[in-house]
Amino acid sequence: MTGPDPDTLHPLEHAPGVVFLKPLAAGRPNVEIGDFTYYDDPARPEDFFERNVLYHYDFIGDCLRIGAFCAIATGARFMMNGGAHAMGGFSTFPFNIFGHGWQEGFDPATWVAEQRGDTIVGADVWIGRDATIMPGVTIGAGAIIATGAMVTRDVAPYAIVAGNPAVEIRRRFDADIVDRLLGIAWWDWPVDRITRNLNAIRAADIDALANAI
Repeated sequence: MTGPDPDTLHPLEHAPGVVFLKPLAAGRPNVEIGDFTYYDDPARPEDFFERNVLYHYDFIGDCLRIGAFCAIATGARFMMNGGAHAMGGFSTFPFNIFGHGWQEGFDPATWVAEQRGDTIVGADVWIGRDATIMPGVTIGAGAIIATGAMVTRDVAPYAIVAGNPAVEIRRRFDADIVDRLLGIAWWDWPVDRITRNLNAIRAADIDALANAI
């Protein structure tokens, strides 16, 4: 056995609210989802990209990249750059989108300047219920985003963040262990190697994980 098929939409027969996101992302430009990353929602989890990834317009070009083995709870949302308004002038109102002459003289550079780049979530990240990830944020591997957190800035690998705006509560492991975990990057192993070494991955013995073959 080598685990479930990451291209299966519903990997758990007894839990229809759990979906692997990789098959849902197929054919979507500017979206990359790693194997086995799932979303859990009792109400229409198949609509994740319509309901939970907001203001993600193809013409803008910003990417949402989520690594492998991430767990995303009900109501977690990703706010993308399409929701940004130009803030450099006196008004943030988007006059130009309404046309009828209001588009005249609009300088797209004023809006582009507000974009914050791609949103990136590393592998093995747990995102709690109703958390919100703002545009351009990078969340490091192994991080935990608490329920209801509003993530407005980058999150270090293996950090736990909570609050609005989210702040770091603590690191899950000391710096040496984190460096070794990032070097091992077990989430990049072939699935058969992962399967053979689940005990080492789930445990907290870094030497055992480093020596896993």
